[in-house]
Amino acid sequence: MSCSDAALSGIRVIDLSRVLGGPYCTQVLGDHGADVIKIEPPSGDETRGWGPPFAGDAASYFHGLNRSKRGMALDLRQAAGRELLLQLLEGTDVLVENFKPGTLEKWGLGYEVLEARFPGLIHCRISGFGADGPLGGLPGYDAVIQAMAGLMSVNGEAGGDPLRIGLPVVDIVTGLNAVIGISLALHERQRSGRGQFVEAALFDSGLSLMHPHFPNVFHGGPAPRRTGNAHPNIAPYEVYRTATQPLFLAVGNNGQFARLCETIGCPELTADPRFVDNGTRLANREALRDALESAMATEEGEALAERLIRVGVPCGPVLETREVLAHPHTAHREMIVEIGAYRGTGSPVKLGRTPSRYRRPPPRFGEHTEEILAALGLSPTRVADLRGQGVIPASRA
Repeated sequence: MSCSDAALSGIRVIDLSRVLGGPYCTQVLGDHGADVIKIEPPSGDETRGWGPPFAGDAASYFHGLNRSKRGMALDLRQAAGRELLLQLLEGTDVLVENFKPGTLEKWGLGYEVLEARFPGLIHCRISGFGADGPLGGLPGYDAVIQAMAGLMSVNGEAGGDPLRIGLPVVDIVTGLNAVIGISLALHERQRSGRGQFVEAALFDSGLSLMHPHFPNVFHGGPAPRRTGNAHPNIAPYEVYRTATQPLFLAVGNNGQFARLCETIGCPELTADPRFVDNGTRLANREALRDALESAMATEEGEALAERLIRVGVPCGPVLETREVLAHPHTAHREMIVEIGAYRGTGSPVKLGRTPSRYRRPPPRFGEHTEEILAALGLSPTRVADLRGQGVIPASRA
């Protein structure tokens, strides 16, 4: 399949974002064929320095978020830099940025200005809290939103302190929400011919993740509490010990529970009045854990997990990172990308006719500046002049 057959072929994206949520969004768009131009400030995307480890001129953190893009550097604090941006926006479909609300407006590049000049442009802003309201315009960071949105309040061991989830889940989900919003706006533009403003706020995304805790509160349940690996509504649904590797059971109905008990040699548990349905199992969670772990005490964890899932019991071994990367199903699902020396995580979105295409490793700082400006019609003399003014720096400040 050629690049022209990708789902977003013909869509051009100007990416002014940095750090995580915005770059994650634009990497998804680039993987599916969009021509993404990543524009960095003179100091560069700060994640270039978020190492070790490093790969070439940038940290692994940067490499995980910026493939499938062309890169250039531009100083938007200068009038000439802003004029170049406006030239780049001619014929562009999507602008993605995560400046603090008010920054583009200060430069005369707010949504109203851009909408008037580029009526078909989809302008996606990723921010911490949105532009208005009690917290509007304030900076937002993943861990801060995890705290404020309630995620930390329900994460951690029972009786323990609130705990940050061990990955930037709010930033990643905000990036995905931005992709959804952009996709919806592109679809609507086919009908109206008009672009629109798309907003993805970390605070909103954090709140959206609070399932089933918010619904439980909405419908009269007790206040959510930390339960470690245990599910607040379902049992057995947590990590259980075996003779070797621990495994996670996610048993959602009585049929699955019966198959679990039969497979591990304790079918009598299904008739025990403490465990006859999910409600009683939940009320007797500790007794259930003791009974199941006793039955699995001589079992090898990974082999048992394989047997259980084959008979329809949702279950999996608790794997370490390197074990996950080496798993044959990871390779089968094409979840490791290699482009020359670059290695990255593959796209989880699988399209049958127009699959993702990994065309470029993450760009070096300003790598494609001349190529991009030449396509705008700028002469080598003009490019050299802009270099001399520091408008298009060749190296990080």
